[in-house]
Amino acid sequence: MNSEFSNVYQDPTRADAYASLETPGTYYLAYRDLPAIIGAHVRGRQALDFGCGAGRSTRFLRGLGFDPVGVDVSEQMLARARRRDPEGDYRLVPDGNLDGLPQGSCDLVLAAFPFDNVPNAEKPALFESLRRLLRDGGRLVNLVSAPEIYLNEWVSFSTRDFPENRHARSGDLVHIIMLDVDDRRPVEDIVCTDESYREFYREAGLTLLDTHRPLGKPGEPFEWISETTIAPWTIYVLGPG
Repeated sequence: MNSEFSNVYQDPTRADAYASLETPGTYYLAYRDLPAIIGAHVRGRQALDFGCGAGRSTRFLRGLGFDPVGVDVSEQMLARARRRDPEGDYRLVPDGNLDGLPQGSCDLVLAAFPFDNVPNAEKPALFESLRRLLRDGGRLVNLVSAPEIYLNEWVSFSTRDFPENRHARSGDLVHIIMLDVDDRRPVEDIVCTDESYREFYREAGLTLLDTHRPLGKPGEPFEWISETTIAPWTIYVLGPG
């Protein structure tokens, strides 16, 4: 990714804060339904965790029975992944370049949140690179922040200090504060609408197979704020078109 937008998780303090997260609060909804979604769509056990960060989703995939490889652009995050999971396979992909990975080798590519930090102009090329890694019948599961997450209050996030988010269009910068970590500096993301994602998938030669928007449910171990009526995340399931 050769843009002026920088990955905030290159910052050691931010990386430490993010590495301490598992799936608290609103993040619980991001991962709650993934086992069922992946089980319904994926055959085989070779997985790539694109944008693995500190390894949370890589370890998640191993727990589902996959043989995962985690890749990321941030050496700061990978160092924390290796420290937590020394037996794991974690690799640096400078500038998001995936040319060193074998094409047609993956039954599953999971992208859990990295596209929140990728400029829209660069998304189609990255999706095309991920498509080339899929085997016939392979699946890309793209987990992203819905635009609504930047407009409301949540168990794990606050946006009340950023009214300008309401005027952001697809591709604009937005800000949000993570409440589950000690580092309360605003996170800078790039908002991307459902319409934009669907266009980027078409450009990349991917076919959209399923879309899931998880909501909080009564009786879950969190005091939901907006989560029961507004989905903070969108999960897209895609195959090579």
